[in-house]
Amino acid sequence: METIESTEAVQPTPEPQLILTDAAQYYLQKAGQWAYFLGIVGFVLTGFILLGALFMGTFFGAMSKFQPAEGTPYSAVSPGAMGAWVSFLYVIFAVFYFFFSLYLYQFGDKIKSGILYSNTTDVTTALSKLKSFFKMWGITTIVIVGLYILIFVIMIVAGIGAASMMAR
Repeated sequence: METIESTEAVQPTPEPQLILTDAAQYYLQKAGQWAYFLGIVGFVLTGFILLGALFMGTFFGAMSKFQPAEGTPYSAVSPGAMGAWVSFLYVIFAVFYFFFSLYLYQFGDKIKSGILYSNTTDVTTALSKLKSFFKMWGITTIVIVGLYILIFVIMIVAGIGAASMMAR
């Protein structure tokens, strides 16, 4: 059998292009402005949360001067140790809040410049930051829902244990 060779070069099919209408660009730009604003407000609130962490440690440290007498239910944990834990939780919350604010700020900054100058790289970077924001939000939501389920199960077990103690 004879094979027929074609001398024509096979042209690759062009990739589909996404074209944003003026309305879509307007909506993205407005979303970027709000994201930019919320990012800045988030940075300020992160600072306040960190200040709260500092003052919570100081507050609980001062409370240690008024420690209850030995043998009371509240004497098991010193206020100083409790203050350290509360401060630690505030710092952890501030770190999470900072990253949420950072992703919003970066999205807002890049999408505004990308739409204004028709820069595909900036728009792509902005959408990548928006993806990161929602990914972090989703993971945080899954963790919180998991903690709620765990707390619910612990409460059910504690309730059953308390009910069995009362039945005796």
